[in-house]
Amino acid sequence: MNQLNLFETNKILAEGKKKTAVYPNDRSRLEDKFASRVREELRLANLVSYVGNKSIPILRLYRYKEAFAISFVEEFISRFRLNRKDYIFDPFCGMGTTLLAASKKGIPSIGIDKLPIAVFVAQTLPLFYSIKPGQIKETFAKLKTEVLHASPASVAMDVAIMKVAFPPDTLLMLRKWKTVIDNLESPLKDVFLLLFFSVLEPCSYTSKDGQFLRLIRDKKVANPEDALQRKVTEAERDIRLIKELRWSQNQLQSVYIGDTRDLSDILFNRPPTAIITSPPYANRYDYTRTYSLELCFHFVRNFTELKALRFGILRSHIESKVDSQEQPPHPAVREVVDVLIERGKALNNPRIPYMLTGYFVDMQKVIREWACVLASGARVALVVDNVRFEGELLPVDLVLSEIAEEAGFQVDEIIVARYKGNSSQQMGKFGRVPVRESILVWRKP
Repeated sequence: MNQLNLFETNKILAEGKKKTAVYPNDRSRLEDKFASRVREELRLANLVSYVGNKSIPILRLYRYKEAFAISFVEEFISRFRLNRKDYIFDPFCGMGTTLLAASKKGIPSIGIDKLPIAVFVAQTLPLFYSIKPGQIKETFAKLKTEVLHASPASVAMDVAIMKVAFPPDTLLMLRKWKTVIDNLESPLKDVFLLLFFSVLEPCSYTSKDGQFLRLIRDKKVANPEDALQRKVTEAERDIRLIKELRWSQNQLQSVYIGDTRDLSDILFNRPPTAIITSPPYANRYDYTRTYSLELCFHFVRNFTELKALRFGILRSHIESKVDSQEQPPHPAVREVVDVLIERGKALNNPRIPYMLTGYFVDMQKVIREWACVLASGARVALVVDNVRFEGELLPVDLVLSEIAEEAGFQVDEIIVARYKGNSSQQMGKFGRVPVRESILVWRKP
């Protein structure tokens, strides 16, 4: 189907005497085109967020707030009728929820992510299945005898947030704890590093709040040893619980640092038969800021390395760089970008149009890569969020679905899991408009 571009939106296309509909803009055309395939299933609302993992043993030990619930993955494994003969791919694996769910079902899986803290968590969570009850508690008691005499570990102190995130005494003790943990042997080293990363936020003045790691100067900061003691207790509880529930972890998953915009170096065992994932949303969130404490304590040595990571991830944040020759790859995105550029100073950040351009250029590459590597008949379940800037609503779900069609996918359905509100600033200026969070269900013919 030929797309209406920005300069044709008010024209009537004629084929002989037959006339097609007139659309005021390309977004209206998209809504009309996909209307029969959009349906609500609001019972899935809690499954497309991290909330569903708060009661799940092991998964609840580290708060990766951008994750979806393990029950969401289980739901779509069932809907797609996947079994041990299948091969699931999560190209934005985050903390590894998809991989854990697949492994519990005995289904082989592979996950990649550009964010090293995400890959570390995804690799480490399965290690808890091999830890014996009491082993973490005993190791912690030993570490407590060593920590006071330990030298502080090297961290990326030239990153601005590290200079203000902690009281000096707390930062010193955290660095000492990092040293004694680093001296452990795996898998205990990795397990304790995960518990250590999970206490950095409560031991700091920061809060993972929206698109920022927000500073709260009057926040009561936890003592590192006390915070770790609580995490050790939680871990011991979860280890005992998964053994009582007889949960087993099949060694059928692999996790790598990787970029789904270019899958040429990923060693798939065979063409994947399913993707269950959620990409970063086009909502200005910068994961290298949200998880900057974890990154600075272990994964980057300095600000230069952090900045390189920031500019290397999917371009969903406002510091995204866009080359002069890059243009929005879809007319609906061009519409919104053009309007936002015209409004200029009215935007709360003038770089939003460039972020949107970079995001959809990247996602077009992503979808084309998936079309190349997936097996014939493969299914895709993709959780995405529509966005609204300066009153302009961009239907990310429909845009990505049409890009997927252009790459050769069949769009089976677009499931609306929930409607999200707008910022108070936007509502006051433009009124309340429900914004869809959707699950895109595609098929490779």
